[in-house]
Amino acid sequence: MLKRKYGHRPGWSRVLEREYAQEYVDTDDFRGHLSLLRLRQTASPLLARYGERTVCIADSGYEWLQQFPEDAHHSVTVMFDARGMIVQWYVDICLRNGWDGRNPWMDDLFLDLIVLPEGEVIVKDAGELEQALADGVVNRELYELAWNECRRLKELSEQGRFPLLSLAAKHRERLLPELEPG
Repeated sequence: MLKRKYGHRPGWSRVLEREYAQEYVDTDDFRGHLSLLRLRQTASPLLARYGERTVCIADSGYEWLQQFPEDAHHSVTVMFDARGMIVQWYVDICLRNGWDGRNPWMDDLFLDLIVLPEGEVIVKDAGELEQALADGVVNRELYELAWNECRRLKELSEQGRFPLLSLAAKHRERLLPELEPG
């Protein structure tokens, strides 16, 4: 069974106080749901390690923007630091994005891409996808779909041609006035 992940990130115990906004957008450059989670207060910072580099991806004052494009096999979470600077783009490869009538969600296919502001692109959790195939959680068709989407988005990211990356700041600005405690 695939794990369904929601934009409002329920149950995230690290976040002690939050603000949240979401919106459906239908423009020339994006169609789908957007969500913005402001981490007003966290229990502790969340650090990610990439080789020799350690990156803080969540802390008090950070914001996580999630883009759920319609008819796509990916969702992008953009981590902004307390100054509004992008820390990283986290691309979840997914079976589908959807809406349950209250919140946007995506069905995760395990494989992820991390794009750093310096341009480095990292493939993550390939082992989880391999294990999901071995355990019968995904079949060969979903396995291939995940890898094909990952390779396609990795190439676009490396070439600076993945549109959602460049829309992040615009989407954040769109949702900032809508933030409410929650």
